[in-house]
Amino acid sequence: MELQEAYKQKMAAQLKEWGAQVDLFEAKAENAGADMKVRRAEELDTLRAKQRTAHEKLQDLETASGEAWEQIKETADKIWEDLRTGMADASARFK
Repeated sequence: MELQEAYKQKMAAQLKEWGAQVDLFEAKAENAGADMKVRRAEELDTLRAKQRTAHEKLQDLETASGEAWEQIKETADKIWEDLRTGMADASARFK
C-alpha cells in the first residue's frame, strides 16, 4: 500500500510541475506573433487535454485497489509517457 501512495504522490507532484510549465508556455505564446500564437495555442490545448486525462487517471488510482489498481496504473503509465513526451517537445519549441 505504501508503494501505491508514493506512486500517487509522485504523479501528483509531476502533474503540478507540468501545469506550471504549461502556464509558462502560455505566457511565452502571448508574446509571439499572430501565426506563432495560433500554432502554439493548438499545441497548448493538446497539452492541457493530456493533463486532464492524466489527472483523471490519477483520480481513478485514488479509489482503486488490488488488481484494478495495477491495471489502472499500467494505463496511467502510458498516459504519463505520452504527456512527458508532449512536454519535452513543447519545451524544446518554446525556448
